[in-house]
Amino acid sequence: MKIAVYRKEHFNAAHRLHNPDWSDEQNKAVFGKCNNPNFHGHNYELIVKLLGPVDPQTGYVFDMKILSDLIKENVLDKFDHKNLNLDTDEFKKLNPTAENIAVVIWNILRKKIDNKYELTIRLYETERNFVEYDGN
Repeated sequence: MKIAVYRKEHFNAAHRLHNPDWSDEQNKAVFGKCNNPNFHGHNYELIVKLLGPVDPQTGYVFDMKILSDLIKENVLDKFDHKNLNLDTDEFKKLNPTAENIAVVIWNILRKKIDNKYELTIRLYETERNFVEYDGN
């Protein structure tokens, strides 16, 4: 028997979508307002899903306090109220699209969470735009 548990978190971050190999015109044509040279920000909603067996000793799939602490220490402390392009090592050379942010978060947490749990990251960039990544 497998059950999914979810932890929802929130962080604010600025970014600029930009491909340094392209001209300013091409960047503006592809990324539009998101290519603003002065950056722009989002109020990201992050949902971390773990799918796994219920531990017969605790009744938990995963201790949610531990999951909360892992997310805070490894994601929120790193990205919240930061300029992703300028303030983080992860996005110095990686375009901080919602897709890439989700993959980066998945890779960070995958190293911290036992592989017996399936891990899925859902990241809302806006209320209507979100991405999901499960490692595949």
